Amino acid sequence: MSVHRLTFAALLLALSFVVGVRAQQSITLEPRLGLPPASFTHTPTMAQFLSPGYPEELESARKADRVAWLAFEAGKRDVYTAAAPDFKAVRLTNFKRDEGDVLTNTQISDDGAIIAFVHGGAPNREGWIANPTASSQATERAIWAVRSSGGAPWRVAEGGNPALSPDGRWVLFVKDGQIFRAAVMPAAQSNEMDKGLKPFIKDWGVQSNPSWAPDGSKLAFVSTRTDHSFIVIYDVKSKSVAYLSPGVDFDTSPTWSEDGKQIAFIRRPGLPFGQQAQAGTGSLGNPNGPAFGRGGGRGGRGGGRGRGAVDESQAADPRKGLFAATFENGSTTTFWVGDPITGDAHEIWHNQPNDRAFTSINAIAWAGDSVIFQQEPEEWNRWYSVSTRVGTSTPGTPIELTPGDGQVEYTSIAKDGRTLFYSTNAGDIDRRHVWRVPTSGGRAEQVTTGDGIETYPAALASGTHVAVLSSDALRPFGVGVWPSGAAQAKSAQKVIYPTLAADFPTNAEVAPTNVTLKAEDGVEFHNQVFVPKDLRPGERRPAIVFVHGGPVRQMLLGDHYMWFYHTAYATNQWLQSQGYIVMSVNYRSGIGYGKSFRNAEGRGGAGNTEYRDVIAAGRYLQTRLDVDPKRVGIWGLSYGGVLTGQALARNSDVFIAGVDLAGVHLWGSSLEPDNVSYQSSVAAAVDGWKSPVLLVQGDDDRNVAFSQMVGLVQLLRARKVYHELIVFPDDTHESLLDSRWMYTYARMETFLDKFLKHSGVASTSDRQRQ
Repeated sequence: MSVHRLTFAALLLALSFVVGVRAQQSITLEPRLGLPPASFTHTPTMAQFLSPGYPEELESARKADRVAWLAFEAGKRDVYTAAAPDFKAVRLTNFKRDEGDVLTNTQISDDGAIIAFVHGGAPNREGWIANPTASSQATERAIWAVRSSGGAPWRVAEGGNPALSPDGRWVLFVKDGQIFRAAVMPAAQSNEMDKGLKPFIKDWGVQSNPSWAPDGSKLAFVSTRTDHSFIVIYDVKSKSVAYLSPGVDFDTSPTWSEDGKQIAFIRRPGLPFGQQAQAGTGSLGNPNGPAFGRGGGRGGRGGGRGRGAVDESQAADPRKGLFAATFENGSTTTFWVGDPITGDAHEIWHNQPNDRAFTSINAIAWAGDSVIFQQEPEEWNRWYSVSTRVGTSTPGTPIELTPGDGQVEYTSIAKDGRTLFYSTNAGDIDRRHVWRVPTSGGRAEQVTTGDGIETYPAALASGTHVAVLSSDALRPFGVGVWPSGAAQAKSAQKVIYPTLAADFPTNAEVAPTNVTLKAEDGVEFHNQVFVPKDLRPGERRPAIVFVHGGPVRQMLLGDHYMWFYHTAYATNQWLQSQGYIVMSVNYRSGIGYGKSFRNAEGRGGAGNTEYRDVIAAGRYLQTRLDVDPKRVGIWGLSYGGVLTGQALARNSDVFIAGVDLAGVHLWGSSLEPDNVSYQSSVAAAVDGWKSPVLLVQGDDDRNVAFSQMVGLVQLLRARKVYHELIVFPDDTHESLLDSRWMYTYARMETFLDKFLKHSGVASTSDRQRQ
């Protein structure tokens, strides 16, 4: 940390203050955050709506009916576990502060005894790990572990994305292109290698994707050598290395059979001359690659436009194999199965020449007698199966496992490999339910039913139950356990986490209803509308539109399974409890409604056609008999910030106030007035921006450059547009601190009260409050 940063942190520590307190809610802020006092004025408060813990990353043990998950609880992040038969939720860690150090990458040993996880966020492009509290102590991203039986957690090694060994004794991780291994137990860390300080396997090329054999005796990984890659097998006992059928192609995604005797992997053609962009030495046998210096191919360790990225003129070149590569039969993707001892391998499947359906398979998983994978050949993302038995697969025709008109998302393979559990909105387009299907093919059956939302399945070892993350319209997201049979009623679910506090405002919540609209160009889109319970006949209320981020997201008829959208759902409930009619818009380019909707023409910088859905929603609200047409606002984060800015710049006549969190306001880099990306941007329409706005962003945002906020404020200042500005130093796209969220919500409450609920007009002295 620089001397300047230390000095600034020390200064902030000296600026202590007492936060304003109300009987219903006080916001406790650490002095070093430098935030002025803020408090809520309405009850129930946003803090009450967000008081239950929020679970993520549900995982199950392979040989025990035990699950583990991560939880976010009012800024604190901890690890939980539960086991059969009672599945009582037990907190295993106690990270006491709202410090912003995220937890990720849950792993659980086969017997459920050891749980590994990563403490600390990923670095940004400059290698900086977010430090939102301006702490003088160095922040790091490190692998930790804890026993499921209890006891204090411990730090294992600096690193991320661990692969825990089946017995829980070791973790593998990749750093600087090499594979490291650390002993999980501190007592076993007897040397630098076992401490994760020295590479465990150091090989030429870039190593990635390490995976353990089921018995832990071997591990497989990918070694990329610029224009080709190998599947490498390391034998732990003999410390020997073997290669699976090495050749001139790209081999990826190694996956072990359940008995550890075979490995399946993907093979694609190596780089043809026209895509080779490596820097040579200038010698006769080592010239620069033909694509060197022109941005194509995979020069060095990878980069450029990537394999297969050739323009039309190159693709049409009559010299076969010079720019575009295929195998002899015309295929571009093949599956192979190999013996990890002998290194022999054979092909079990290939796609067809000029295939457009199965061209971008990135990963496969061994399941029973099959390898399974996901792909989106037509309108919906689905899972497919190919037999690993010699002579049983038909090239080009994988078996479709997940039928129906719906998006398949999270999956879990039963411990015997014979059943795939998956979450989908097939048959219930604005919710999610868990289904099951044999991995070799067969009839798919719905497991969870009802009006709830169930996703992120984790099959339990016994096969009798499946754990899920679940919610409904009035119950926030939690962990549930269901019988794994078909057509289980909602009453069969045992919700094991969280326990709702006595002051959780269930009675203040409402169930949103679906409203389907059409934009001016005829595109149909779904919305969820929240109407306050106390609305009286003939009464007209202020209304507010919520636009999600992504844009590849979908808001549901219940609480959401992603953290920010969980908070957004709670925000919309909080707003309706204050008297607003809230409308959440699933605009085109979002998921859940098929590829055509997601890939609609003219979206983003190519025309911003998704804004047509937003303005259609705003104008629909103006026509409702329960909405005051002169009091409609809008809020959103990220891509929702994009559309909030669009709404205020293009239609201040409809949207009289907005809250724009970390939005993009200039697509691309062109400032030419006739450029499509500029015309699609807020910057091009800013002369029409008349409505007041609350702007919020952290300056260590890794998703939207902070320069977007800097540039927007200059535009608003030049036009004397009223704006309030909240900047969080050293914070990311979605603030890592609960205290900052509470401060933001308190400011949002005051802002909307003034400019939307009461349609207040700012005085001249208020115009540049920042």
